[in-house]
Amino acid sequence: MSPNSKWTAADVRSQEDRVAIITGSNTGIGFEAARVLAERGAHVVLAVRDTGKGRAAADRIAAETPGADVTVRELDLTSLDSVRRASDELRAEYPRIDLLINNAGVMMTPKGTTKDGFELQFGTNHLGHFALTGQLLDNLLPVEGSRVVTISSGAHRFGRINFDDLQSERSYNRVTAYGQSKLANLLFTYELDRRLTAKGAPTIAVAAHPGGSSTELTRNLWPVARRPVELVWGLMAQSAQMGALPTLRAAVDPDVRGGQYFGPDGIGEQRGHPKLVQSNDRSHDEAVQRRLWAVSEELTGVTFPV
Repeated sequence: MSPNSKWTAADVRSQEDRVAIITGSNTGIGFEAARVLAERGAHVVLAVRDTGKGRAAADRIAAETPGADVTVRELDLTSLDSVRRASDELRAEYPRIDLLINNAGVMMTPKGTTKDGFELQFGTNHLGHFALTGQLLDNLLPVEGSRVVTISSGAHRFGRINFDDLQSERSYNRVTAYGQSKLANLLFTYELDRRLTAKGAPTIAVAAHPGGSSTELTRNLWPVARRPVELVWGLMAQSAQMGALPTLRAAVDPDVRGGQYFGPDGIGEQRGHPKLVQSNDRSHDEAVQRRLWAVSEELTGVTFPV
């Protein structure tokens, strides 16, 4: 690839004999990433909360790519019990995992909690994926070229980790809670990659964000605002296919290095082809990374083999 060329799905090389697990992959950018990886020959696992929708997504991929190797597994990130069951099944079924793409997420939900009592956005977007990664990592560590890709958002820029009210029990704002969860995704990625490097593991941790992409995330906006936002967003946002490109580049580009972050190359990183981007200073605070890691282990009961 020349320095002036734009990275596209055509740059995804053969994924034959590789296993890719993608959360929240029945729709949006997760589905598009799954579709491309399956087309290139990967065995793709759609890890989804609604297995009916997951099977419909698998059927869509199979219709487009006959012979595509796609399976569906139930995973509810709002339940640590579900994460544990899914992890046990996936570890047993796939001794070798090449890609874990932590894609599922909720955005700007009304105040609510997960089944374990965590604030819904922090619990789903960060803690659920933290627990899943920790319980699958043993099956990635021996695999040369394996990666953990976690999807963040430009919204990390207005996020802060409020350790004094991590579950937003005293005060809840759906926008700041979303920002906190997306900042946590980056803090987790950078800390995980530092630990993998210290261990000398062949696995790397990478992050990506889709920019402004046309997906179903706006479904949780305030009812009075949802329709106008969707109308404007529909005019401004890029397609889910384009929004999936940073995920795909982070997952398969052979030049990617651990701890990198990919997003669109357009104005404000809202649209365009994937390039290496920078996250804010708060995401690189190593003291906060370590503290969040320790708190996440305590809350989930999951410890990592690194």
